[in-house]
Amino acid sequence: FEAGFRPGDEVEDIAVTIDGWTPRNAGGQYRGKVSIREAVARSINSVAASMAERLGREKVTATARRLGITSEIGTDPALALGASEATLLDMTSAYAGILNGGSSVSPYGFTSLTLAGEQTPLMRIGSGIGERVISEDAAHRLIWMMTQVIEAPHGTGRRARLPDGREAAGKSGTTQAARDAWFIGFTADYVVGVWMGNDDNTPLTGVTGGGLPAEIWRETMVRINDGI
Repeated sequence: FEAGFRPGDEVEDIAVTIDGWTPRNAGGQYRGKVSIREAVARSINSVAASMAERLGREKVTATARRLGITSEIGTDPALALGASEATLLDMTSAYAGILNGGSSVSPYGFTSLTLAGEQTPLMRIGSGIGERVISEDAAHRLIWMMTQVIEAPHGTGRRARLPDGREAAGKSGTTQAARDAWFIGFTADYVVGVWMGNDDNTPLTGVTGGGLPAEIWRETMVRINDGI
């Protein structure tokens, strides 16, 4: 979006091979011309890979860094599909940066530290909100597209849809061989990240990001938003 693209712009969902690597879509289907909005809602891998090449992998990496991803990021074409490892904390913090309009967010575990019996804190932690790292316009367009992941009939996050029409945005993710399944998203008040996987990194059975993680995310959000 910072490069001038819009959610309604059409892109090609076709088989592509990049440096000998051919990303596969779920189900092996290719739909031809689709909008960027539909590509995100459906988690179309071929479009993500093609767009990363079109814009430049170095820009993808730089944006991830600005949003707070601290782990090592690969340089091969599969980085467009999240092939590099990242912690749940980093990913959830990055989504918080999108929610607040494009300013980075540093996670923290407490707001102040005070010795028992003392009045003056030894130290305080600020809001965690840092400098702007993506444009507000780009953040708002991305938020709208991520609502479609949940709201659109073909969205991969349909199981995360909240009751009573409460707005939410998010994104599902499933890594190669289903070793990791994610759903990360937010309402206007909270960001929640859900990860499922095995401690020994063996594949999951019958689990994708749009399945159990999305359902866990929904049940968690229903509870923490109760009364707001």
